[in-house]
Amino acid sequence: MASVEEGPLPYNLWEGEKSSSSNSNPTDAVIFAGISMLIGVSCRTLLRRTSVPYTVVLLIIGTALGSLEFGSNYPLGKLGNGIRIWADIDADLLLAVFLPILIFEGAFSMEVHQIKKCMAQMLLLAGPGVLISTVLIGAAVKLAFPYDWNWKTSLLLGAILSATDPVAVVALLKDLGASKKLSTIVEGESMMNDGAAIVVYQLFYRMVLGKSSGWVAVLEYLAEGSLGAVIIGLVFGMASLFWLRFVYNDTLIDFSLALTVSYIAYYTAQEQAEASGILTLVALGMVFAMSKDTHRAGGKQSLHEFWEMIAYIANTLIFILSGVIIAQSIFSIGNFDDNAGRSWGYIFLLYIILQVSRAIVVFVFYPALRYFGYGLNWKEATVVIWSGLRGAVGLALSLSVKGASGDPKYLSAETGAMFVFLTGGSVLLTLIINGSTAQLLLSLFGMDALSKSEENMVNYAKHQLLRKAEEFSRICSGSNNPFDWITVGGYATCIKDVCEDTVWPPCTTNNRYLDIDDMKTMRVCFLKATREAYWSTFNEGGITESIISVLMESVDEAIDLATQGLDDWKYISTRLKFPGYCKFFTNVCPPRLTRWFVLKKLQDSCHICSAFIHAHRIARQLLLDYTGDNGNAAIVIAESEAEELEARKFLESVKNSMPEILHQAESRQVTFSMLKCLDECLNDMEKEGILTEKVVLHIHDLLQNDLEKLSRSPPSVRIPKLGDVISIHPLFLNLSPAIRSDLERSSKVILKTPGCTLYTKGSNPTSVWLIGNGSVTSKRSPFPIHCPVDSTYPRGSILGLYEALVGKPYLCDMVTNSVALCVKIKLESIISLLAHGNGEEELLWKECTIAVAKLLAPDMFKKFSMQEVRGIVDERSVMNTFSSQEIIETSHHSINFLLSGCLRDQTTEQLIECPAILPCSILNESVPSARANVMGESAGSYSKYKVVKEARIVRVDNISV
Repeated sequence: MASVEEGPLPYNLWEGEKSSSSNSNPTDAVIFAGISMLIGVSCRTLLRRTSVPYTVVLLIIGTALGSLEFGSNYPLGKLGNGIRIWADIDADLLLAVFLPILIFEGAFSMEVHQIKKCMAQMLLLAGPGVLISTVLIGAAVKLAFPYDWNWKTSLLLGAILSATDPVAVVALLKDLGASKKLSTIVEGESMMNDGAAIVVYQLFYRMVLGKSSGWVAVLEYLAEGSLGAVIIGLVFGMASLFWLRFVYNDTLIDFSLALTVSYIAYYTAQEQAEASGILTLVALGMVFAMSKDTHRAGGKQSLHEFWEMIAYIANTLIFILSGVIIAQSIFSIGNFDDNAGRSWGYIFLLYIILQVSRAIVVFVFYPALRYFGYGLNWKEATVVIWSGLRGAVGLALSLSVKGASGDPKYLSAETGAMFVFLTGGSVLLTLIINGSTAQLLLSLFGMDALSKSEENMVNYAKHQLLRKAEEFSRICSGSNNPFDWITVGGYATCIKDVCEDTVWPPCTTNNRYLDIDDMKTMRVCFLKATREAYWSTFNEGGITESIISVLMESVDEAIDLATQGLDDWKYISTRLKFPGYCKFFTNVCPPRLTRWFVLKKLQDSCHICSAFIHAHRIARQLLLDYTGDNGNAAIVIAESEAEELEARKFLESVKNSMPEILHQAESRQVTFSMLKCLDECLNDMEKEGILTEKVVLHIHDLLQNDLEKLSRSPPSVRIPKLGDVISIHPLFLNLSPAIRSDLERSSKVILKTPGCTLYTKGSNPTSVWLIGNGSVTSKRSPFPIHCPVDSTYPRGSILGLYEALVGKPYLCDMVTNSVALCVKIKLESIISLLAHGNGEEELLWKECTIAVAKLLAPDMFKKFSMQEVRGIVDERSVMNTFSSQEIIETSHHSINFLLSGCLRDQTTEQLIECPAILPCSILNESVPSARANVMGESAGSYSKYKVVKEARIVRVDNISV
């Protein structure tokens, strides 16, 4: 480690061993490794069906081997030489060889979702908990032990023993099969607090060696050692994942890169940056854990098996080696302590101190542990206390102290030897006592028992196996070969307790369906079926890595909330929304970058919804098949159907706003299906033997290249170009090519995310907006209308044109309510159209009528599509211009829109300014056919107005037809 000062390394606790060790061959170390692995395989074979922790047995065997070599008159020959070589291993080398494998594997195998939920609990125990435990253990050693150590030395031992060992804890919990929630808390805390404890250890280690610092320097050192380590792990992890993005379907590179980076990251943090290598490995492992859902089924299984295998090898070696080192420390303590029995008594006292300090830490933080994450009840808190094992990491730290000892001014040789002895004894007692009784504690609390619903599942599974056995027996009964069915059935003990009759074939049963009374369990079963459907879709290439991560997270979140309802869509719906910062970036980022981001977000959202609908349909059918006519199942199915409806609404909104997105998604799926079909055809031809191996490999490489190309560069979304949007619009279709060309030069296409404002009420017009795709909604309308005033303007709408023609500020806010492809046309280009005088002005005013009509009378026009509104204006409207002081009459059986000018109502003397709808009273009616006597208006068919300022009025007849 970086903080270890120069000292007599490698050390040798046996004073008289140099002569024998010098005669040994370095290759004897291989014998110890081989024998250790043979012992590990034998123990796994013998203990695989027992509840005895595998690591505890290895530690005992290692202690026995060390005792035979160091404590008896019968040396073990070549094996003994190998034991001595390994026992003299440098402490830093011991950590550097084994920790990158074990810590990374432990962090990588954890569930990221549960890490997020339990992070606060883990940080409490790993941060303040370590400091409190260090002070408690150090104070107890200083006050109760007769070794005359100063406070710095006592706190140094407290730092070594303050944290639980991640290697021992992870190995134990895997053997015991504890609940995932409890395993996550204990494993995560043990990894983090061991890293924090090493930082604290390095601090006191420097102090013991005479490098004292002020409080500011101490705090700075602690921050750099912990936060710096996390940053290093995150940097290495993200860089590795970026590298893997350029690798397609190559598990060897995945394995090799992860293993290599774990060692390099640990070395960089521990030896170069003087930070905690363990915290670096934890951060690195969690970064990789976040990407493990992006592996295909075969690759993920291979990755899991790879890390499980190397972790098993490392665990076997390190626990047997720990036992050897403990035995060596036990038999060497006599060189420094004439009363070794007294030292053993202090080891037992230290064991009690460790348990008490652990209990105090958990008790102090228990209110917070109950509140954060999943919560923690008193039974689980007791298991957390009892899981405070010490292991190889603390032992290696004590070896570092022993290696640097020898100077009576700072660390005497007796102190170094006592550190190893006390730490080794603590490791031995916690593993043997706590490790061997942890399963008993879980059983005592009933934490390993099956719930009622799980018992029903077991019964259901046995009945399913029973029916399969009956079917098999019926098929075989027709065979001419004689079978002894009693003998055959005697081996099927897994279904013997299904029915009372022991005659083979077994009797039938009426229990055909899975009986689940607990709604939470029912929803969890449904969600797990949904998860498997997601995996199937992912392995078939229907969805990408980023999408499967979102879907898996939605299932995890929904399982946590299963008591409240089926809420996986709630999480997904939040991920479909555009982040708030998108509004800012769409205004400052280059248009190409904005377009790429928006289209990518929409594509992923559509794939997520499609996969969600597909998976829920499969899960609903499976639930019906397994549970039959079950009331709880009907509730879950109804909840699923309601969520599917929401997903369909989202897809429909995308189809209306950006239909090109769905076309792209379908093209990608068809392309992938075709390539997979070709791959299956190639496999069939290979099986038939009509192709040589060289030809098969050549064509297979070509297919893999095509699949990789599809994965990296899927079909692009072809959104309409500027010229296409303008040329197909009815307004600009009637313009000459020269005028359209001028408009295109003064326009630009902008892709807007939902919630973006095109313009605000009261601002001066600077441009006109043509909606090419998507829709926009008006906000903050100034008109006193008793019906909803927000109007939606779909594809083909032209906004801001009316304000540009009449010279008024914008009448309202215009905000996108979906992804919208907008064409921004400069105001000068629109004004220049009026100068041509070839009928363009009338076209522009008619186009204004559409926007004004939807703004002033939203209830009347909301039932019409944009094409229908345009048809009504084209076919049933008449535009007239009236001079000042002229008297006009408007029929109550038609709608008149005042586009420009000012009128005075002859009946009420009310001044009416544009834009307005005539007669004004019809705004209080949803149907414009019966408007007489409204708001005190006299019965009649017409209203009279006097033109105050030259007015332009558009009359629309038969609007209700």
